[in-house]
Amino acid sequence: MSSINNEVTIKELFSLDQTAAKPLLEGLTYPWEALPLIKDFILKLGATLDLNEYEKRGEDIWIHKTATVFDSAYIAGPCIIGAGTEVRQCAFIRGSALVGDNCVVGNSTELKNVIIFNNVQVPHYNYVGDSILGYKSHMGAGSITSNVKSDKTLVHVKGKDFDIETGMKKFGAMLGDNVEVGCNSVLNPGTVIGRCSNIYPISRVRGYVPANSIYKDKDDIVIKE
Repeated sequence: MSSINNEVTIKELFSLDQTAAKPLLEGLTYPWEALPLIKDFILKLGATLDLNEYEKRGEDIWIHKTATVFDSAYIAGPCIIGAGTEVRQCAFIRGSALVGDNCVVGNSTELKNVIIFNNVQVPHYNYVGDSILGYKSHMGAGSITSNVKSDKTLVHVKGKDFDIETGMKKFGAMLGDNVEVGCNSVLNPGTVIGRCSNIYPISRVRGYVPANSIYKDKDDIVIKE
């Protein structure tokens, strides 16, 4: 990459004090650069956690003692679940998932290779794979990240004036802090949504959505007043 596009950098999208992944992310430029590093980071971080605060369940799974995990949820390692988080009925965590404090991983929600910041809600029938969800972001019921292109080619991040080659085949979505995704929306591979933006329900989103905007469709994105 010959130049940096500041709109889609980690610094622009996220409040790093709201994730245990801060040591990983602060050393990178773009958030998707963290995706191949999540597994090893969780293993390293998990080995340092205070077992007076975290319960180790199975191999490479650390769950804070104040978290609530329903019996029907499935969790594979490596995984860390933060304080006060709820993992509800039939949630499916496939591994390489760092879930922050006070989050909701809802019924039949599936996570794989993700960083979930504090206070994030993925509460109903969501799929989140190869993605990062910023502080207080929320995905409405049935909204998902699509993490592989149908033609299996490498993912680009595209905006109005830029096209960034990521070199990655698997790349879901990067949601900045306080993003709201409407019900039954699909975030296509390479989607990056700036802070405090809203996505209309039943949307098909691809590429960069600017911060503080409302996405109605690809030709109707308005800046909040």
